[in-house]
Amino acid sequence: MQQQPTLTGVVVVVAVLALASVLGWWRRRRDGRFRPVAAPVDSLGPPSGGASGSAALAALGVPAGTVTLVQFSAPVCAPCRATRRVLADVQGRVDGLRLIEVDVEERLDLARELDVWRTPTVLVVDAAGRIVQRASGVPAKGAILAAVTPLLAEARR
Repeated sequence: MQQQPTLTGVVVVVAVLALASVLGWWRRRRDGRFRPVAAPVDSLGPPSGGASGSAALAALGVPAGTVTLVQFSAPVCAPCRATRRVLADVQGRVDGLRLIEVDVEERLDLARELDVWRTPTVLVVDAAGRIVQRASGVPAKGAILAAVTPLLAEARR
C-alpha cells in the first residue's frame, strides 16, 4: 500500500524550490558586476573595504598615479583563472592599466582589511589610489573596459 504525499510536504518542496530559484537568480545577476564603493561614512576611521584602504593598497604594491586592477584569487578557484585571462586580455588592449593579482591565502590580512570575502574579487583603483569599484565573480570584458576607460582618460589629463 503506497502512502500519498501530504499537502504540507508538497507546499514545503515548492517553497524550497522557489527560494532556491530566487537566490540563484539574485546571485547570477550580481556575479561579475562592478559596483561603486561607498564613500566613508564613519569619521572614526575608514570603513572596511572603503575608498581609504590606501595602506593596504600600498602593501599590495599599487602604484600612485596609475589606474590599477587588483584581483584577489585562490589557487583552487576555477573562476579565478577565467578572471585572470579576461583581465590580462584587457590589460593587453589598454595602455596605462596595471594588473596585480593577490593570493588570498598569502595575504589574508589585507583581503579582510579590504572586505574581500570571496574569490575572485576585482578592485578598480583610480590614479589617486582610491578603490572606486569592485566586482565579485568573473566580470565581462565590456564591464571592465567601461569601469577603467573614464579613469584612464582622467589620469591622462
